[in-house]
Amino acid sequence: MDQTYLQTYLRQTPYSDPGALDVRALPRDPGRLAGLVRDLIIHRGEGERFGWTVPRDRLHHDAETRYVTGILRLLAERGAAPLTEPRPPAERFVGTCRDFALLHCALLRATGTPARVRCGFATYFEDGCFADHWVTEFRTPRGTWRLADTQLHHTYTGLDFDPVDVPRDRFLVAADAWRACRSGRADPRRFGVIGLDGISGLWFVGADLLRDLAALNGVELLPWDMWGPGAADDSALDAAHLALLDTVAAARSEAELRELYAREARLTVPEVITSYTTHTGVREVTLRSAPRV
Repeated sequence: MDQTYLQTYLRQTPYSDPGALDVRALPRDPGRLAGLVRDLIIHRGEGERFGWTVPRDRLHHDAETRYVTGILRLLAERGAAPLTEPRPPAERFVGTCRDFALLHCALLRATGTPARVRCGFATYFEDGCFADHWVTEFRTPRGTWRLADTQLHHTYTGLDFDPVDVPRDRFLVAADAWRACRSGRADPRRFGVIGLDGISGLWFVGADLLRDLAALNGVELLPWDMWGPGAADDSALDAAHLALLDTVAAARSEAELRELYAREARLTVPEVITSYTTHTGVREVTLRSAPRV
């Protein structure tokens, strides 16, 4: 990979920027940082696993926090302990897989490891399902990219892989999922949000493909954000839409993906997007400045 792109993934985005956070006491090892994040965030569907009832206001609103500065602000309000100390559930941020990935990515960048957020599908939550999921991808000293699922770190037992080295066949980045579905190697009806009827299908794989492309270009959106060529069901996937997404999934280099994102207005995230928020309904959202990178 060109060194220019490595520098890109060391830079914070408007979403990952931790602001004035003092990172001197933080570990630099990706695994230790993953453990730290796992002790700062609780998934909003995990309260029962931890013997804790998630307050309704946190269940509805924490996960609408788009920016790491907002996550850190809520953590500071809920407890005075440094980020390096584990917290009880009541003092944590209540988020989604995207929040685990984004905070991990932010801390990796802040401590000198190139990293990016990836959007795709996990096979390890429910047999036979490809669950909508977000993870971190970081650059190793050997020059390879490795997937890390911070949500799993040190609280999930019985895994047959290291959560800081997720096999590529256990988590499919969105482009791999799109190609598998379009070629007939996978059934798109198996790709979606576990437990929510109707939130699956080729349209949903395409939406994840767009969000993954945006994240690679420095716009790490919420899992329910859409814009431009987004489709809400398979019937909206016309020939032009399919061709555009096929082109994105076929890109094989950083340069090609960035050129596509910069050239094709239908792919570039605009200043105002539509957020299909899970608890507060559909609304228009104006994003912070998100320059192309």
